[in-house]
Amino acid sequence: MTTPVETSAVPARRPRRLSRETQRRWLRIAYHAIGLFPLAWLLFDYWFGLLGPDPIRAMTLRTGKAAIILLTLSLAGTPVATVFGWKDALNLRRPFGLYAFLYVCIHLAIFVGLDYGFLFKLIVEEISERRYALVGFSAFLLLVPLALTSTKGWQRRLGKRWKVLHKLAYLIGVLAVVHYIWLVKNAYAQPLLFAGLVGVLLLIRVPAIKTAILRARRRRTRRPPVARFS
Repeated sequence: MTTPVETSAVPARRPRRLSRETQRRWLRIAYHAIGLFPLAWLLFDYWFGLLGPDPIRAMTLRTGKAAIILLTLSLAGTPVATVFGWKDALNLRRPFGLYAFLYVCIHLAIFVGLDYGFLFKLIVEEISERRYALVGFSAFLLLVPLALTSTKGWQRRLGKRWKVLHKLAYLIGVLAVVHYIWLVKNAYAQPLLFAGLVGVLLLIRVPAIKTAILRARRRRTRRPPVARFS
């Protein structure tokens, strides 16, 4: 009778985690891909004549929608870090914010150049008489200093004032949603969706709510493991 050979238990291999630098590299690739995709899609449709019977309006709406999506993603950085503890979300605020500014500039260029043919008298009249144009232009003017001071150098120069200045991003988000609602007139589904998202992101930034969320997260992470009996 042969005795069974004892074999030592081989511990299961843990999956290798990506290095911090690799994670950051993939994150950069992801936010550049997200930021450039709407522009690439728009150029493709323009080249192949897929913008419909009113291409200028289609380009205006699509660049405006891309700007609002990217601005919302930028505003989501701090709330995502607060709720889920994913600190890398904070690093997405600047690139998404700058891409939002890019699409706002394209949106405005289409309005000024293609829609009104650089006739500045008509453009001034439109902005002063149409509430959607006035609100949209106000959002653009507020975005300019945020884009110009988005670098670390400006952050050091402005100190505490930098954070105060960049809190304007939430006001810009509200103005952008209002601009979108007034621009599309009767199709309110998407604008109201963005309004709801921006509203939730603003609520999470309220100090009392933010503190409650952080306390709940700490309690959840400190909870002792449940004993298991075989």
